[in-house]
Amino acid sequence: MQFNSVNFMIFFPLILFFYFIIPKKLRGILLLIASYFFYMSWNARYVILIASSTIVTYISGLIMSSISNSQNAGGFSKIQYGRLHRQDNMKKIIMGICIVINLAILFIFKYSNFLVQLLNAALNMFHVTLLQRNFDFLLPVGISFYTFQALGYIIDVYRDNIKAEKNFVKYALFVSFFPQLVAGPIERSKSLLPQIDNIENIRIWNAKRIASGAILMVWGFFMKMVIADRVSLLVDTVFNNYRMYGSTELILAVIGFTVQIYCDFGSYSVIAIGAAKIMGFELMENFNTPYFARSIKDFWNRWHISLSTWFKDYLYIPLGGNRGGVFL
Repeated sequence: MQFNSVNFMIFFPLILFFYFIIPKKLRGILLLIASYFFYMSWNARYVILIASSTIVTYISGLIMSSISNSQNAGGFSKIQYGRLHRQDNMKKIIMGICIVINLAILFIFKYSNFLVQLLNAALNMFHVTLLQRNFDFLLPVGISFYTFQALGYIIDVYRDNIKAEKNFVKYALFVSFFPQLVAGPIERSKSLLPQIDNIENIRIWNAKRIASGAILMVWGFFMKMVIADRVSLLVDTVFNNYRMYGSTELILAVIGFTVQIYCDFGSYSVIAIGAAKIMGFELMENFNTPYFARSIKDFWNRWHISLSTWFKDYLYIPLGGNRGGVFL
């Protein structure tokens, strides 16, 4: 279900009602059930993918954590150093397998149809048809977001930045938390997991926090339903018949499209942050007035912050970056 749908307008208040009145120990279970229901409302088959990613990363994290614990208990003799080296290699293998499995799922379900179309288009130039049709794969919503979030967790566990989460319900909620499940922000394990671990101690009835979250949600709905959806009418009209319009209309349509895409994408993050805030969770800022940036670099520091920083922290710097870092 989309945030601006009638279903969500019913779903979210109902979840809030039960979240506020049930015993503290059941909050995590309620949110996990709500998150899976929210995701399955798009397509029930999607649940297999997110559950698979959750199970693989959960088990991998536990195995690597147990290896780390045995390393910490070892001594410093030559024999121990050899054992530590083998254990470190084992951690790398486990992490590598985990990453490959998750990226394979992402690649198959998100990019296979595109690659088949691209290949057929190239072969058609030589009047050759290799594949008669595209793979019949539905594109699961939010698959990139929860995959990157789960991979960030497994890398953090490998680096010993965090301890592996032993409670499966809490970890599954971390991967599937419904406010930020389908459009971000992509949360870090060091930020969201401690909040989920502390869910029983969240002060539910906090008028200032709830009002602040509600204001964010209203602003997000305004961005989406009033600005983005209205501007899209102008943009689509011009772009669908661009030969009929002059340069002035085309320039206005391009400007309108930049407004539309920002308000369309940014609104979901704002609504997600607001919804989480009402329930007592703090999510990271995802868009920081990107069109006021003073350079291209500054723009990408303001646009989809959770994604750009994810690539910087887990890919760019570990592979060397401009710091000369060492892989992982």
